[in-house]
Amino acid sequence: MNRSAAAGGTATLVASALSNQLGAATGSLAFPVMGPVGVVAVRQLVAAAVLLPTVRPKLRDLSWQQWWPVLLLALSFGTMNIGLYASIQRIGLGLAVTLEFLGPLAVALISSRQKAGAVCAIAAAAGVVLITRPEASTDFVGIGFGLMAACSWAAYILLNRVVGRRIQGIQGTAAASGVSATLFLPVAVVVFLSRPVDGLAVLCAVGAGVLASVLPYVADLIALRRVPASLFGILMSVNPVFAAVIGALVLGQELEWMQWAGIALIVAANAGVLLLGRR
Repeated sequence: MNRSAAAGGTATLVASALSNQLGAATGSLAFPVMGPVGVVAVRQLVAAAVLLPTVRPKLRDLSWQQWWPVLLLALSFGTMNIGLYASIQRIGLGLAVTLEFLGPLAVALISSRQKAGAVCAIAAAAGVVLITRPEASTDFVGIGFGLMAACSWAAYILLNRVVGRRIQGIQGTAAASGVSATLFLPVAVVVFLSRPVDGLAVLCAVGAGVLASVLPYVADLIALRRVPASLFGILMSVNPVFAAVIGALVLGQELEWMQWAGIALIVAANAGVLLLGRR
């Protein structure tokens, strides 16, 4: 592979991860006005508004065997984002994104048949303990939302494989985004009619849709043409780190050293299991 192409792909992926976490931070600024569900609704509408006219999926040509994974994928879109944003509201950006990252890690661990994968699993479990530090004052609801996002992300990965095999190109993903936006449209209407929503909150929610959905989607498509899928997965491990740094610098969500250590363990476990997969 051309070195300059690989370097460009790597830079694109890092920029994608940074955009994703900046988008999540931007969306969180609208929580006091719109709530996490309202922000997710706007984000889904923005993603569909870009994907559907760009991809133009042939929805009428899809059979039921193609439709059912698309519908489940649309459901996973919604639960993943609601779980993540509700978790961010309660426990902060860095910890929520790190917990969500357990989803793809679990898929990678299950797919790995090497014994060393057990070591990665133990490291990830230790990281979760360091992050959550269970005690009477622990926000178990926020942790639960983060784990809900993780399960939804794992389902998203598995469903995307099915959709990719049954529907040509990226039409399945575009169709799923349209279904998800349709489901969230009534939610957006209720949010806008039931509470005073100012322009700044709407701008933040739209910014979340652009930064956390549209730009990463395009960047990832470009990067996957230049770097191997395994390297793609390893580079995505930078997401929890970016989330923690942005949460601390932009949102003032400071973490203790034990929580930083937990994030490092989970990132290392993810990178480790993906490196095992490459071998």
